[in-house]
Amino acid sequence: MKRQWAFLAGLALLPATLAAQPTPATPRNANGNLAGARPALVEGRPVETRSPEKKDNQPSFPEQTRAPYHATAPFKVTTLIDNLTAPWSLAFLPSGKILVTERLPGKMRLLDTTGALSAPLTGVSVVSSPGAADIGLLDVALDPAFATNQRIFFTFYDFIDGTNSNTNVARARLDETTGALSDVTVIFRAQPPMPSRRLGGKTGGRIAIGRDGNLILPIGDRSDSPPWDVAQRMDTHLGKIIRITPDGAPPPDNPFIGKPGVLPEIWATGTRSQEGLAFDPRSGRLWETEHGPRGGDELNIIEKGKNYGWPVVSYGKNYNEVPIPSHDTRPEFTKPVLYWVPVIAPGNLMFYRGAKTFPQWDGSGFVSGMASMALVRIVFDGKGGAKTAERWDIRKRIRDIEQAPDGSLWMLEDANPGALIHVTPK
Repeated sequence: MKRQWAFLAGLALLPATLAAQPTPATPRNANGNLAGARPALVEGRPVETRSPEKKDNQPSFPEQTRAPYHATAPFKVTTLIDNLTAPWSLAFLPSGKILVTERLPGKMRLLDTTGALSAPLTGVSVVSSPGAADIGLLDVALDPAFATNQRIFFTFYDFIDGTNSNTNVARARLDETTGALSDVTVIFRAQPPMPSRRLGGKTGGRIAIGRDGNLILPIGDRSDSPPWDVAQRMDTHLGKIIRITPDGAPPPDNPFIGKPGVLPEIWATGTRSQEGLAFDPRSGRLWETEHGPRGGDELNIIEKGKNYGWPVVSYGKNYNEVPIPSHDTRPEFTKPVLYWVPVIAPGNLMFYRGAKTFPQWDGSGFVSGMASMALVRIVFDGKGGAKTAERWDIRKRIRDIEQAPDGSLWMLEDANPGALIHVTPK
């Protein structure tokens, strides 16, 4: 085991290990909330037994939403820290430390190689707008050249005079020795600012960095139900995937550069509440997970200039029962590769690559489940197709999942208090 992970064996102060055997799931209703009794799970039979929200929905193939149950799993799940405040994102540093964000009030902390959690890093609040009391901290990502420049990028929102803001991007330099951020600069602010009552949900904010060094991130549509049409309007960042340089400028090859009335940062349109965003390192494709309304969570390939149809089409329906036409009725919109009906409330998305720890997972994608409290494994065919392979009940609302340098998985529980969780072989 690498030196930087050796501390795990000696963390006597940590809570007990939870065996990751997917025992019968916590019962939930069609929205993913706690509900009545659920049928017993049967080896090799689907975990999901609820009917779709839209009765005429037909999955493209059985494993699309009906991943098989297995009585055992090749891993154990250990809760390492259980006193975080709504943790949102984590990143592994070359030193072996782990950088963790807490959403509100926005804080960053370092977990060192002895298992000690630092005090909040200083310098984060520099990004606050005038009159903003606090920030909501979201994703954090390392610059590809972090080992030499110590630069990070992070997303956040704040409350200008307690009223308006949106999802923003900042960059900074991290000093691990002093526990501080310096040269903190806001490089992008999504437009338009939104009332504070909308700031807690549909934020987007997950960061993916392309091979060209440019940043791609989603901005949620902030809508209620029934939704407004902002995801189809080109004069707003809401409901869009945007692409910017490390300085915050729109790259010159963005698809809508120079078009009147169109914001130049827009890369793709027609998205709702995007939670995960990651490049497949093998194919180079950019994949996104997205919350649907009532039903219809999605896994999409995000491509330049494409329109993904929200709110015109969906495989779900509005919370007030107002129907939404299916993707199948409007071929001009790009369909999801996978959709889940009922929902799994996906969190982050990551690709497992190149580790001997779980060799059977090489090439798989993992989606963390929030309302579903699940870990979902996705397999890809290399041609732009995918299917759900396995689903395990974790019994915690999982916001983020990442692969460590040693091939183990780390997860964050989206709760207050929330937890840092380690997934290792049995």
